[in-house]
Amino acid sequence: MSSVSEGRFTSSFVPSITRAARRTTLLTGDGVRIEAVYTPCTPGSAAGVDGGSAGTAIVVAHGFTGSVDRPAVRRAAEVFSQRAAVITFSFRGHGRSGGRSTVGDREVLDLAAAVAWARSLGHRRIVTVGFSMGGSVVLRHAALYTAQDVPDSVGTDSTAGAGRVGRRAGAHAGRTEAHTDAVVSVSAPARWYYRGTAPMRRLHWVVTRPAGRIVGRYGFRTRIDRKDWDPVPLSPVEAVPLIAPAPLLIVHGDQDPYFPLDHPRMLAEAARGTAELWLERGMGHAENAADESLLTRIADWTASA
Repeated sequence: MSSVSEGRFTSSFVPSITRAARRTTLLTGDGVRIEAVYTPCTPGSAAGVDGGSAGTAIVVAHGFTGSVDRPAVRRAAEVFSQRAAVITFSFRGHGRSGGRSTVGDREVLDLAAAVAWARSLGHRRIVTVGFSMGGSVVLRHAALYTAQDVPDSVGTDSTAGAGRVGRRAGAHAGRTEAHTDAVVSVSAPARWYYRGTAPMRRLHWVVTRPAGRIVGRYGFRTRIDRKDWDPVPLSPVEAVPLIAPAPLLIVHGDQDPYFPLDHPRMLAEAARGTAELWLERGMGHAENAADESLLTRIADWTASA
């Protein structure tokens, strides 16, 4: 049985930070191969000049149907690399990664493998930045993985199938090298099964219906698992109270067609004063709607948080 504590990666340990871009394949705790790309901090940037990038890496978690090679993901990586090294990766079922998408459940294991790889490259401080589905994943990952040593079984559901990430909300669990030091969640849902907007109703059709999954595979190049969640994973709003003391930034557009503003407000309220909330005027949804100005402000926040 696999648990949240079982992340593995195929890259060799590198004791010092690399200055060269590289592409590799990571192996998750449940045995899925994930493509990942490392982008070093841009030479001559503000972070590079004062040494601020020496210990920091930003790990970017894309939205549903995204991948490392999508233009919006590459744009985010280019902006973030002006402040720190950046790791991007394709979630399972996306891009050249193996497996099938579970739309936010086992994807926590994908993110854990990317974070552990960043630490193996010598980065002492890791910031996770997630968009939409990736935004929910970074919240759950931060709640489930901790810098403190804890028993591997804590926080996992012993009745779950192999590779399922447990739902228990009362404790942290996970390998210490896979924890994050700060979290940015952009355009994330607060709760599961939301169907209150037309785009979300269409997305549920893609995920839950055989014909929809065919559209997802050939229309959006996303391979979707046909199985229902069992157990239902910890929801984003349940995860948020478990993230402190790690700094948390919640970003959401007031023109988001998928999730209205009650979602980010619920997340911020659940943080009990420990999160910062940015409601962006005129912004739509996720990485496609994040312009260079917003990405730069997020990068600045990751450097100062």
